[in-house]
Amino acid sequence: MAKSLKFLALILFLTGFLVTISCESKERDYYKVTEVHDGDTVTIIMDSFLGIFLKTERIRLIGIDAPELAQEPWGRKAKNHLKKLIKESDGMVRLELDVQHRDKYGRVLAYLWRKDGKMINYLMIRDGYAMLYTVPPNVKYVELFTEAQKLARNETRGIWGKDGLSETPSKWRKEHPR
Repeated sequence: MAKSLKFLALILFLTGFLVTISCESKERDYYKVTEVHDGDTVTIIMDSFLGIFLKTERIRLIGIDAPELAQEPWGRKAKNHLKKLIKESDGMVRLELDVQHRDKYGRVLAYLWRKDGKMINYLMIRDGYAMLYTVPPNVKYVELFTEAQKLARNETRGIWGKDGLSETPSKWRKEHPR
């Protein structure tokens, strides 16, 4: 009898534990950014248990193209600005997917949202640290991003200002293949 009660108690504990984990993962909207690679790519923790990272994903921000790191000084400035925007949200972001979920490199394609409700992709363009980069079918916010770029250019922010970016990131990549 005592063994069966212990076994029943263990089963109830484990069932409650698994239900808690299941509910947390469904309700969990925000993910921790562990690394900012450049001005348009980050790594987040998708799953963890007791502080152990079980799964991380590389995320490519949809709709923007930031200067490459070798495009000094703008590559470094774009990366630092993205770090700042994420830090302002305690390093936590919410992901929103569009039609295509991954790119040819296996990265998750997403819009990143801060806890204050601001979209990081938009802010990177609006602040002048990235430019519009539309790749159909992921065009959900193309009008918003187009307007953000017009404003950044008109206000000569970041890459649009004096001593701004001399060539687009896509042109730079074509001239400097990996």
